Amino acid sequence: MNQLLLALQAGAQVLFAALLLGAGLPVIFSLGMRALAYGAGGSAEIAVDMKPRRVGKVLAVVCFGVVILAILLGISWIVATGMGYSLVFDHLLPTFRKK
Repeated sequence: MNQLLLALQAGAQVLFAALLLGAGLPVIFSLGMRALAYGAGGSAEIAVDMKPRRVGKVLAVVCFGVVILAILLGISWIVATGMGYSLVFDHLLPTFRKK
């Protein structure tokens, strides 16, 4: 019974990571694209007579920033493990530590 619970727990962790990284980042990117169109106004929106909105542009920058940070964090994790280091988050900032 203990093995079954461990397998279910590991499966739930894999499912969470897949939803977060596999589907979550493209959703955040698409929200950023939609916010960019909302911020541009005019011909980027359905109604042509709309003025540009600053809120949409700020939201787009935030969404794109989150996606870029996630990509950079993933690349740094891959490089760190390949060079014999581990990526740790001791004080909120990621740092490399020798294994």
